[in-house]
Amino acid sequence: IENMRREGFELGVSRPEVIVRERDGVKEEPYEMVTVDVEEQHQGTIMEKLGSRRGELLDMIPDGKGRVRLDYKVPSRGLIGFQTEFLTATSGTGILHHVFDSYGPFRAGAVAARNNGVLIANGAGKALGYALFNLQERGRLFIGPGEEVYEGMIIGLHSRDNDLVVNPLKAKQLTNIRAAGSDENIILTPPIRMTLEQALEFIDDDELVEVTPKSIRVRKKLLLEHERKRASRAAS
Repeated sequence: IENMRREGFELGVSRPEVIVRERDGVKEEPYEMVTVDVEEQHQGTIMEKLGSRRGELLDMIPDGKGRVRLDYKVPSRGLIGFQTEFLTATSGTGILHHVFDSYGPFRAGAVAARNNGVLIANGAGKALGYALFNLQERGRLFIGPGEEVYEGMIIGLHSRDNDLVVNPLKAKQLTNIRAAGSDENIILTPPIRMTLEQALEFIDDDELVEVTPKSIRVRKKLLLEHERKRASRAAS
């Protein structure tokens, strides 16, 4: 993808998917052997994260010097997006190695779903600092002032678990009345800039990473809000 990007291509990339096969009428998915080496203080966090990704603990070996080695068997789809989460949880001190093991019974249900919803732009134009300042309390932003946005583009991570449609183009209402101290300084938190790898790990099944030579954006597959509502009603 990076090579195509450098060659001037623009593409929309969906979430990576594992290859599921059927054997004697039974669905099977790939499993991987995972070995992690972490400091003991991070052991509980990593075990919890691998447990939520349907990991099965096979072995635990403390080295007696403050580190512990954990061996797991995890469905391959449970490892999508785990690398970044692992490095963050261990503050970069953990070592992760995984290799394909075998195909096994398919486990129904979502694995490693994202906990938070997203902030979705409701129109096209340039994002304004005033609007972004008011949106900061809703979550963490992916864009800065002056950046071009369009309807259906994901501009931030919502602090709650639902998706929220927001207006990043809202300008401050100007009046001819000037009160002392009414002009406040806008202080914006620096936006999160995702790499291609982080963006692919971040997106859900109904989202795409838009890769262009100059930028990496995240968007909904269905850009219009009423289309997304119709699709979610049909799915439920």
